[in-house]
Amino acid sequence: MPNMNLFKQTGLRWLWLAALIFIVDIAIKLVVMNSMGYGWANRIEVLPFFNLLYVHNYGAAFSFLGDQSGWQRWLFTGIAIAVCGMLMLWMRKLPKAEKWNNIAYALIIGGALGNVFDRVIHGFVVDYLDFFVGNYHWPAFNLADSAICIGAAMVILDSFINNKSDSVDSAQK
Repeated sequence: MPNMNLFKQTGLRWLWLAALIFIVDIAIKLVVMNSMGYGWANRIEVLPFFNLLYVHNYGAAFSFLGDQSGWQRWLFTGIAIAVCGMLMLWMRKLPKAEKWNNIAYALIIGGALGNVFDRVIHGFVVDYLDFFVGNYHWPAFNLADSAICIGAAMVILDSFINNKSDSVDSAQK
């Protein structure tokens, strides 16, 4: 069975992490939607710098294009699906032992699909984490957003590390 070997021997083996992020993200969002009142007035103060709340995000990061008529829902869904497809192709080319990049890609995929699920099913993304300092609040976000940011940071860090080691290798030649 060549397809099963492809899954076992390549980075696709790490898709379990994407599935875990997706499932946990959707589960948390369902709990938030079913147990919390909507909006800032219904926030739960957890720590002096952190609240739980239930808000809708009709846009992308930082509510980018959130005030548009609804076309952005499908734009962001399409972009997320295309990026997930591209990352899965890259994972297919990487060996399973290439943990750093495979984990990064899986985090991005799991987070992106969690937010795609929200956009397709609800028409908005459910956000529930609110961090702040004084009166300055970071825009509300969720587990999916966190996974995407961590995965993207890992990709960027890897590009610096590999770029530096490539420069050292070529300087030694």
